[in-house]
Amino acid sequence: MGSLSGGNGSLWGMGFFHSQEWNSGRRKRSNDGKEGNNASKSSHTDSVDANGGTGYRFPLKQAMTASSLALTGDTIAQLRDRWLKNKDNLPNPPHPKDLIGALLSEHDWLRSIRMASYGFLLYGPGTYAWYSYLDRCMPKQSVENVLVKVLLNQIVLGPAVIAVIFAWNNLWLGKLSDLPNKYQKDALPTLLFGFRFWVPVSVLNFWAIPLQARVAFMSMASIFWNFCLSATMSK
Repeated sequence: MGSLSGGNGSLWGMGFFHSQEWNSGRRKRSNDGKEGNNASKSSHTDSVDANGGTGYRFPLKQAMTASSLALTGDTIAQLRDRWLKNKDNLPNPPHPKDLIGALLSEHDWLRSIRMASYGFLLYGPGTYAWYSYLDRCMPKQSVENVLVKVLLNQIVLGPAVIAVIFAWNNLWLGKLSDLPNKYQKDALPTLLFGFRFWVPVSVLNFWAIPLQARVAFMSMASIFWNFCLSATMSK
């Protein structure tokens, strides 16, 4: 995680972005000149010391967005599985009550909680930290920077997400000993399939979507991806 810290010592590397004292100090510097600059620096130093040098604020909105959309993707995957399982036993044409019963019965709530918690605790905060880090390193919106961000997204974020979601799923299931076999069997095919989907999505994300909306945009795209991941997790 050190690579995401940005050298400021904050969890997920976002203390510098979310420190109220830093934002306040920046405004004072622009409005009050040199004297205000010294005062704001002093105030910021005092407040950072009082908070233990972090100033971290959990990205709740991004976490909730990622959680709800991970849950949506898993729900779609479960509905599809139940439809394929029960469609041959339904009358033709199926009665609405029979259809609803077949689709809503036997829902795996633990699996849903697993995916939702992954989105809330890991994917939402983690990807927001990642996009913030990339924007801090490459703030200019040039073609070269966008292409580098897309490349880094595929070779760093993509494998990291797959590694984390596989581990999170097996941890919940109490099957950490099976994790190496899961990686060997499913990780590379999932990653290669993801390249075809995420490369164009990432180009659009970095080129046209503002930072504060990127987790929401990628999470919306992730409804399809979470459907694929959830289906892979349940094998």
